[in-house]
Amino acid sequence: MLDADARQLMKDGKDIRLSPKAFDLLRTLLIRRPDVIPKAELLASIWRDTYVVEANLNVVVGEIRRALGDDPHTPRFIRTVHAVGYAFCASAFEVETFPTGPAGSRCWLTWKGQTFTLGPGDNVIGRDPRSTVWLDDESVSRRHARILVENGTARLEDLGSTNGTFLGREQMTLPATLNDGDVVRVGSLRLTFHSWSDTSARTRRLRERERRRKDGS
Repeated sequence: MLDADARQLMKDGKDIRLSPKAFDLLRTLLIRRPDVIPKAELLASIWRDTYVVEANLNVVVGEIRRALGDDPHTPRFIRTVHAVGYAFCASAFEVETFPTGPAGSRCWLTWKGQTFTLGPGDNVIGRDPRSTVWLDDESVSRRHARILVENGTARLEDLGSTNGTFLGREQMTLPATLNDGDVVRVGSLRLTFHSWSDTSARTRRLRERERRRKDGS
C-alpha cells in the first residue's frame, strides 16, 4: 500500500524504506499506470532543475524493485520497455486509507519502528500472518486481541489470549476505548497507539525566546 500524502509504502503492515527519489518515481508510475513513461520525461520530472544521466534512473528503479521483491526478468510491478521507459504493470486501485469518521480521523500502532495502519472495522492483532497487526513472537497468541475502529473511535478487546492484553499496566477484561499515546501490551511486546484527526490541535507557534534556544543561539 502506498500512501502518497504520508509518503509511506507498506507491505503486510510493515514499512518499506525508499529514498525520496525512489518514492517519487514509484508514485509517478502508479499515477500513470499502465502507460509507459519515457525515460527523458521521468528524468525531467524526478530530477527537476538538475542534470543527471540515465544511470541515475536505473539505480532508482533498481531500488524500487529490491524493495518490492520484483524481478526485472519476470516483472510483477515495474516493466521495462527497452530504449523507451518504464511502466507500472501490477493491478492497483485507490482506497480511502483512513475513513474512520466524519472528522477524518486516522489511527495506527507503532512497534520498534514499524507502523501498522488500522482501517475501519476489526483489526486483529496476533501471530497469524493474516492478522492486520502481525507480530511474529512466541508470547503472542495467533488471534491475541482486536481493535475495532468505528465512528471515529478505536476500542481494544482481548480475544482470550494466553498471556493477556494490557492497556497501560492494567490487564484487560472488558473492551476499552483507546486514546492517542496509549501503550498496549500483547504478550511481551509493547505497542503504542496513535490517533490524529482534522480537528487536532493546531501547531503551536514558538516564541522568539524559544526559537533562539532551539536554534542554539
